[in-house]
Amino acid sequence: MSDLRPILAADLGGTLIKLGIVYGGRVVARKLIPARSDEPLAARLPDLEREWEMLAKSIGFMATACGGIGISFPSIVDSASGRVLTHFGKYTDAPQLDLKEWAWSCFRLPLAIENDARAALIGEWRCGAGRGCDDLVMMTLGTGIGTAAVCGGRPLRGAHGQACGVGGHFTLNHAGEVCDVCGNLGCAEHEASTAALPRLAQREPDFPASALARETRLDYAAVFHHAAAGDACALRLRNDALRVWGATAANLVLAFDVSRVIIGGGIAEAPELVPAIRDHIHRHVRSPWGKVEVLKSELGDAAALLGCEWLGRQAGATACVPAEAHCLASC
Repeated sequence: MSDLRPILAADLGGTLIKLGIVYGGRVVARKLIPARSDEPLAARLPDLEREWEMLAKSIGFMATACGGIGISFPSIVDSASGRVLTHFGKYTDAPQLDLKEWAWSCFRLPLAIENDARAALIGEWRCGAGRGCDDLVMMTLGTGIGTAAVCGGRPLRGAHGQACGVGGHFTLNHAGEVCDVCGNLGCAEHEASTAALPRLAQREPDFPASALARETRLDYAAVFHHAAAGDACALRLRNDALRVWGATAANLVLAFDVSRVIIGGGIAEAPELVPAIRDHIHRHVRSPWGKVEVLKSELGDAAALLGCEWLGRQAGATACVPAEAHCLASC
């Protein structure tokens, strides 16, 4: 019989931690707390315990009566062991933590942990724009560029947990600069991402006279807004970004032989974004079997939490119960 109990979910971001109780493809209770990702993750775990317990009570449930735990984490993870393999400046102690042991000791629940971009794709695949397709990729445009793939109805992880997870670091400009995140030359994130945008804008000779120079926060939402109003600097930055993102998406289609591409991130709401990427793929990717679909994310920032429901249920279905649990059950 399927376990239909709710799942405890957490999406650990750099700025916010999204916590939820997910059930039946819905986030039935949700709480945002500051990430404080420059601090040890171990110091945040008691906050996760407390907030999950309060969320569960708010829907008349006990956290320990849930079916499992799913965590979305911003780095490379080993989903089999439940260990974080490295960090990218956030929660730097995470590789030293045994999160499965923590979940069992606190809640007596199995835990699954997954890379955040892959968790978001799983959410879209099961509940959003990826439904009905078992060969797809997702590209999430934010501070960086997150990528993930489902191939043959299975999330693609690879031998070391990073298959399709580093598509944002595909080389797009072989004569480009060294990326200060990955060390690659001219990678997609270094050529067009929110993190790179201030550097890219400062290179434009007319940036000081552009409306972008008066923005308190320079991001691609501002770029697209001012480009639509005819700002020349914003137009060049927008068009350069569309070329980079279109080429990245095309590389993902070529590498993973998928029939659908999902575009996520706040800037995906810009009306010209998805059509531009779709047009780039249709012009530059040979697909004799038919046209690649390119769709906007349906779930927005809830995608990873909903992906955590599938992850948590998978963890519950395959959990090896620690020996101490048998003693507890007989007491």
